[in-house]
Amino acid sequence: RRDRLENLASELGVGTVTLALDVRERAAIDEAAAVLADDRREIDVLVNNAGLSLGLDTLQEGDPADWEEMIDTNVKGLLWLTRAVVPGMVERDRGHVINIGSVSGHDVYPGGAVYCATKFAVHAITTGLRIDLKGTKVRASPVAPGMVESEFSRVRFHGDAERADAVYRNFPPLQPADVAEAVVFCATRPPHVNIAGLILWPTDQKTVTISHPRPVD
Repeated sequence: RRDRLENLASELGVGTVTLALDVRERAAIDEAAAVLADDRREIDVLVNNAGLSLGLDTLQEGDPADWEEMIDTNVKGLLWLTRAVVPGMVERDRGHVINIGSVSGHDVYPGGAVYCATKFAVHAITTGLRIDLKGTKVRASPVAPGMVESEFSRVRFHGDAERADAVYRNFPPLQPADVAEAVVFCATRPPHVNIAGLILWPTDQKTVTISHPRPVD
């Protein structure tokens, strides 16, 4: 996705350092953090957005390889990035960690035991981090969206485009821009305000399993 990042930077007309890495690889994260430090670039806002869900199998029939990938990406990757970046924020006494969780971190749906567990972990880690940052001006916020129209379902169904597209046919889902606006909202509050939880639902989605079908314009 390096090309997408570079194209976005070009559209916005801003200078960037674009790094492509696998968040599951702690060594790669530490190396990237060192590159930024050598370039004297300070991170004011860390958005932990990398995440995925694989399959909808029951726990007793699930693929342990899928579980490992979800846990390594959704939980460990978030931890590695946070550990690499937050000490610098604490040293400067400013910064904000915004973790993208999910409504599935507040409720569980059939076939989602492991994915939901990873998102419950994101919520717990973010809350714990906010507590651990006591005495500093560094903030931590979780953003938990409901259904978002993205590549998420295509990844979940291992590239099955038809099955993935069907997920978004019943009602208008959130768009990536909606989540981005929520992140910006958290990051732009006055320094004395820490958003400690922000949940976004599509209007027609009521819980992780209940929605109101309607034609999508």
